[in-house]
Amino acid sequence: MSDMALYDTRGHRLYLNAEEREAVLNEARKRSARDRTLIETLHFTGCRPSELIEITSARIDLSGGTVTIRSLKKRKDAKGSAKIVYRAVPVPPLYLDTLNTAHGIREAQKSKKRADAPIWDMSRVRVWQIVKDVMTEAGVPDAPHRSPKGLRHGFGINAVVSGVPLHMLQKWMGHAQLSTTQIYADAVGKEEQDIASRMWG
Repeated sequence: MSDMALYDTRGHRLYLNAEEREAVLNEARKRSARDRTLIETLHFTGCRPSELIEITSARIDLSGGTVTIRSLKKRKDAKGSAKIVYRAVPVPPLYLDTLNTAHGIREAQKSKKRADAPIWDMSRVRVWQIVKDVMTEAGVPDAPHRSPKGLRHGFGINAVVSGVPLHMLQKWMGHAQLSTTQIYADAVGKEEQDIASRMWG
């Protein structure tokens, strides 16, 4: 069973809700191409910062509409050896157009050296700083969900609310166990209550 949770020990939410995700995207669109595409990639793929900084132009399928991510959680095969796992996450065409324009993906793919170079050449700490700055300017409260993990969890919640089957979400998020993905389904009830409370006033 997974020990991952969507609330901390004080009951604070660890994911961005729909309104916060939209505000973060709107703020990101005011930033440099590098920072905008970084935020959009975290938002649309649900990847971790450590996975984001490994993404190369070669892993962007512009015609197929996917971003391929190497899962960095430790996995072992049947013999106990380290296992490398990749996952292809479908993303919106408009995001891919922006990514291609900002980083010259199609051109970079013509050269092996450029195709295999990271798109965002920076540390995880720098990714975290950019995300926190954008979220702060977007008005996300100073709480545990104002972080890259808040975007990742927001991706999971949004997928379940949108009707994505859990086995598909498990693949997209790179979870080894379906029980880890199940936490997003468990949280939907609370998310729906929050939406209903706004309707009730």
